[in-house]
Amino acid sequence: MKTRHFAQLVGLSALWGSSFLFLRIASPALTPLPLAGLRVLLAMVTLTLVMRLLRQHWPWRHWRELMLLGLLTVVMPFLLYAWALLYLPAGYSALLNTTAVLFGTLAAAWTKEDTLTPHKVAGCVLGFVGVGLVVQLGPVQLDAPTIAAVLACIFASACYGCSTPLMKRATTRMEPLAIATGIHATAALFLAPGALWAWPQASFTPQALAALAVLGLVTSGLAHWIHLRILRHVSPVAAISPAFMIPIFGVTWGHLFLGEELSSGIFIGGALVLLATGLVTGFNPFRRWLASTPAP
Repeated sequence: MKTRHFAQLVGLSALWGSSFLFLRIASPALTPLPLAGLRVLLAMVTLTLVMRLLRQHWPWRHWRELMLLGLLTVVMPFLLYAWALLYLPAGYSALLNTTAVLFGTLAAAWTKEDTLTPHKVAGCVLGFVGVGLVVQLGPVQLDAPTIAAVLACIFASACYGCSTPLMKRATTRMEPLAIATGIHATAALFLAPGALWAWPQASFTPQALAALAVLGLVTSGLAHWIHLRILRHVSPVAAISPAFMIPIFGVTWGHLFLGEELSSGIFIGGALVLLATGLVTGFNPFRRWLASTPAP
């Protein structure tokens, strides 16, 4: 993997890590259905404007494929995470999101888009250990809503992970920007009825609207486009690997903007997560230097 692709994946982790913070702010006020619907609408409008600016065309011929991808990568995760964050702290949700790497690794191996190597398995194990050190789970009340929220996060992560090989194949037939716009457009069709039905329950507070704007414009629209551009050049497992780094940034944003205390394990855990990401993605910044060093 090239250094710039690795740097872009780290940048995406920073963006997506902040999304759990913004979901935690917006979901109680807007409620899950209107939040997911408006988030998708903002992303679709943003990406449509970019398409017009770059003079790209809608991939209407692939509408069936886009509907499936929109359901797996937008509709289900957006709804499930918005609902789960009514009951779970942002850090817990970010931690559970790391299971997307496991699902993505297995799905890529099953679809023969990637191979399951000992390095990748070791990377998955190290990633989970590192994330556990970063988040340091505290006691939670294991009531029915909490358990259901945990299962919702895991199912959302499974949707992300299992759909990544399909997204990889889609980039061979369509432009990344067209895919990102198309999946948000089809997702809007799925989410519109529920959002309109639950509209009277939403409370449009300034904080919720500001969080919604970041979620729709940046962490959904632009981030999906960037991710698909990277996916063209890396394996599906490498493309899903930012899930390991998301909790690090989630904890960091919470400390910077909400004054939350940093976990004592963030430095050791963060180092393990970066090592895990390198193992999963195959990124080695010293490879070129070692290759150029003459043998004794």
